[in-house]
Amino acid sequence: MDIRRSDLPLLISLDALLEELNVTRAARRLNLSQPAMSGQLARLRELFGDPLLVPAQGGRGMAPTRRALELKPRLNEALRLLHGAVLPSEGFDPAAARRTFVIAANDSVFTILGLPALARIMALGNPSLRVSFVGTSDDDLAARMERGEVDLFLGDQGKVPASLKARFLMSDGFEMAQRNGHPRGPRPASLDEYCSLSHVMVSQLGQSNSHIDELLAAVSRTRHVAVTVPSYNQVALVLANTDCVATLPTRLLMRYGAMLEILPAPIDVPPFRLSMAWHPLAQPDAGHQWLRALFVSVAALSGSAP
Repeated sequence: MDIRRSDLPLLISLDALLEELNVTRAARRLNLSQPAMSGQLARLRELFGDPLLVPAQGGRGMAPTRRALELKPRLNEALRLLHGAVLPSEGFDPAAARRTFVIAANDSVFTILGLPALARIMALGNPSLRVSFVGTSDDDLAARMERGEVDLFLGDQGKVPASLKARFLMSDGFEMAQRNGHPRGPRPASLDEYCSLSHVMVSQLGQSNSHIDELLAAVSRTRHVAVTVPSYNQVALVLANTDCVATLPTRLLMRYGAMLEILPAPIDVPPFRLSMAWHPLAQPDAGHQWLRALFVSVAALSGSAP
């Protein structure tokens, strides 16, 4: 293929076609008529010497050829780089910017860092500056960041993909929590008592084993996990309404200090190391730099500066 025979509008159309897998939707996305988009697809097929898109087996939409699948990530990255190259180089003004930041974080990290960061963003009074928090369960986090679908990851330092840039933000310890007025009283639990209590823990798959159980097993002990819930903030509700106990990050538990008693855990749990991560493509972006600086500041004020 001689790239000199192509032009930028054709490549933009190809990017839209590969994302939508539908000529009508791709045309709508680029404000073109369907015949015009069909004509561009015909030119692209001639240019690349490949059909690129073929009718899907189910009769709905189109399926990419192997050549199209090879082109998609490289074309997407090339257009993103081109877009960044022609953007104005002036700084980012969060009080006036029109932008949406997408942040991947579980609900524990959202409670610890996301809420105070969100309060600062809302205090700017800029309705065009939006934040969307999404879950962290996707295995393709790095790819989603490369495509610009996620701006920032907040989470366990050990879970940061090697291809991303990262910065340590803070560490947090673990403590035991129970409801106010728990029948066992407000005294710290011995290891024997701790193991005999009913525990609640977080598990997306309903598994009743975590790093806490591995630490107990190392000293030949076990505990009774009576309840599992899919999110950290549900633990507080279970604790407030049962005689269960839980072992969770200290700063998460502090958010519920009015309804819970927070006590030392009778077993030494290594601290939780929290980092933020981003794609190298976002490194020079002024808005992204502001977002990262915001979380560095929030982490520092939380009591454990990097």
